[in-house]
Amino acid sequence: MKFLKLGIAVFTGALLGLPPHFSFSQESNSLFSGKEDTAFVEPFHDYEHIPDFTYSEIEARVKKMETDMPFELNETIFSFIDYFVVRNRTYTKMMLARRDQYFPLFEEALRSHNMPEDIKFLAIVESGLNPKARSRVGAMGLWQFMPGTGREYQLYTNQDIDDRMDPEMSTEAAMRFLKNLYRRFGDWELALAAYNCGPGNVNKAIRRSGGKKNFWEIYRFLPRETRSYIPQFQAIMYVLRHPEYHNFILEEDAYPIHYEKIAWEAELDLEKLVEVTDICLEDLQMLNPALLSNKAPANRKNKEIRIPSYNFDYLVENQYWIRDSLKVQTERLLAENVKEEKEVEKPQIVTQTLTYRVKPGDVLGKIAQQFNVPLSNLKAWNGLNSNVIKVGQVLQIHQDESAFNKNIASSTSAKEMVEQENGSKTYTVQPGDSLWLISRKLEGVSIEQLKRLNNLNNNQIKPGQKLIIG
Repeated sequence: MKFLKLGIAVFTGALLGLPPHFSFSQESNSLFSGKEDTAFVEPFHDYEHIPDFTYSEIEARVKKMETDMPFELNETIFSFIDYFVVRNRTYTKMMLARRDQYFPLFEEALRSHNMPEDIKFLAIVESGLNPKARSRVGAMGLWQFMPGTGREYQLYTNQDIDDRMDPEMSTEAAMRFLKNLYRRFGDWELALAAYNCGPGNVNKAIRRSGGKKNFWEIYRFLPRETRSYIPQFQAIMYVLRHPEYHNFILEEDAYPIHYEKIAWEAELDLEKLVEVTDICLEDLQMLNPALLSNKAPANRKNKEIRIPSYNFDYLVENQYWIRDSLKVQTERLLAENVKEEKEVEKPQIVTQTLTYRVKPGDVLGKIAQQFNVPLSNLKAWNGLNSNVIKVGQVLQIHQDESAFNKNIASSTSAKEMVEQENGSKTYTVQPGDSLWLISRKLEGVSIEQLKRLNNLNNNQIKPGQKLIIG
């Protein structure tokens, strides 16, 4: 009789349209016991269940997808789909939970630039939708900008703020960068490939392929990482469009933090703001990831602070007494620090950022000593939890302008300058160099002069390249 009831329950589940990973609770058997007042069906969802699928099923879904990017399924893309829906489901669930926080921002930016909306999935491949993501070579943010490329697109870094981690600023920069790459190659897949490995490597692959202009036609001539970059992007396009077919249901709903912006001209300590309001510090930190500490300096370019929408009206209505309260706290702290000494206004310290590529034999303490910065600061600037560094790793070093200029000047050695027979001089590009850094090293040589002397159409240079400097 027990087995008969179970069979009827499963049959009834099929009639109700419940998938196999739903089952009935013990109480649901009362449906067949004649006790109408206690009968109910309680669905149970198996979040760990991984539905089977075939290549032909995925192919049929792909063909029905409305996309504004090229997408033709092949074995390489299929293997990445299998990776995201079977082998690394935790990562995919995390992306599903984060997408509502950032996709609306990406979609708005893409519309304003008249670009394919599907490019929003690229940020998943780049950073896993983590605005504080850092690569092993020093790329940062949702769109993984290197320091030099970031500066080209007005993303600046100092000891207080890293614009590359600002979701809005970095997204706008990424749109402009990708649009420039598309103008260069006339193909979005090639533009995405160039975003990963650089336009020089894509041009090299095109030449080696005999002039082909399609990603899959130049595929085998691209760097190994880039060969998997586009297939990952396309696999993500499929998976996030069809999560229900692969039993991706979040156990807990993920809600984005809606926010408003408020202009704040003065220095702002987020911890002090939390003390005089009921704003959650973790929400403030999440909404303002570009701040490297809990303090927003007064001399920052972007004077706006993102505030959770649920606190915005209160903050606007009470901003005057809140500002006064924060000012009083600041003055009290200053008084405690200087005690009875008369406060003397200090000149603003202008900081600059220097990049340094780790060489064989380097140790972190030696690098800190070389640039006369505290070891603890060097570790904090680069997100290091230990003193372990790798050859080729790029470190960011923040210094005041005088120390920065001294290091720039001393970094130009006789070996880097070569006298040509015709009397002209050349400079060999060093790891971490940019046109801006080189112009600082070489007094009297501007960025525009360097570009004009070397017929450069943009600011992109590479280590080992020889530049005419005069």
